[in-house]
Amino acid sequence: MTRHDRIQNADLSTKDFVLATDLDGTFLGGSDDERKRFYAWIEAHRDRVGLIFVTGRDPGFISDLTRKRGVPRPDYVVGDVGTTIAAVDDNHMLSPIDALESEIAEAWGDANMRVTAALSRAPGLKLQSTLFRYRISYDLDPETFDDSALDIVADLGLDVLMSDNKFFDVLPKGVSKGPSLLRLLAHLNVPNDRALAAGDTLNDYSMLALGIPAVAVGNSEAVLLDRVADLDHVVKAEGHGVAGIAEAIQAHKLFPARKETADVV
Repeated sequence: MTRHDRIQNADLSTKDFVLATDLDGTFLGGSDDERKRFYAWIEAHRDRVGLIFVTGRDPGFISDLTRKRGVPRPDYVVGDVGTTIAAVDDNHMLSPIDALESEIAEAWGDANMRVTAALSRAPGLKLQSTLFRYRISYDLDPETFDDSALDIVADLGLDVLMSDNKFFDVLPKGVSKGPSLLRLLAHLNVPNDRALAAGDTLNDYSMLALGIPAVAVGNSEAVLLDRVADLDHVVKAEGHGVAGIAEAIQAHKLFPARKETADVV
């Protein structure tokens, strides 16, 4: 059995509950005490709880975060704003799932040079130094940004995701956090009603709008709250970060008490 085979054996289909959560502001949000207690709760119930990070962060950041900073290791990751779909091993290393990433790679089609050339003089966009496989990311200056950049990307046959009024991501057509999470849940045979999608910024909207149980945590940006205002399956939590996630787990009744059975003598 290969290392990749071993990683993919993490069976979330048998878990009572699967948390699919954004990182910054969501799983990493809340007070120190709230995070400590919530992370301890996850570790104490690993036999019943599955964990998926759905984030704009890259694999290196995630591995460092869980190996060195006391954050629970996820079973799977939807990273790079949905362009990475990977399993995570006991050594905190990510291994892309080829069966799910092949469509992403095809949709991107080695567009890196085309994107950077087309946007090289776009006002208000500064290319980020981090290199991604199927994504190009920019820092956005709202004071100088020109909407013509949206038309440039559309002409390339790609998608734009703007979030937090400061990030501009160019992605493969039809690829974002939501579609990639949905494909991963289906791949893992996790029933949608057993999962919770959690986020706080506009780049989380695509997963909060899937129709599965979801939460916009209390510190969510206003534009996200406006977009999910009419979605009954999305809890608009009062608690920030992990406190908001805990609030939604209770509201959606996603972690039922375990039924005790008498021993057979």
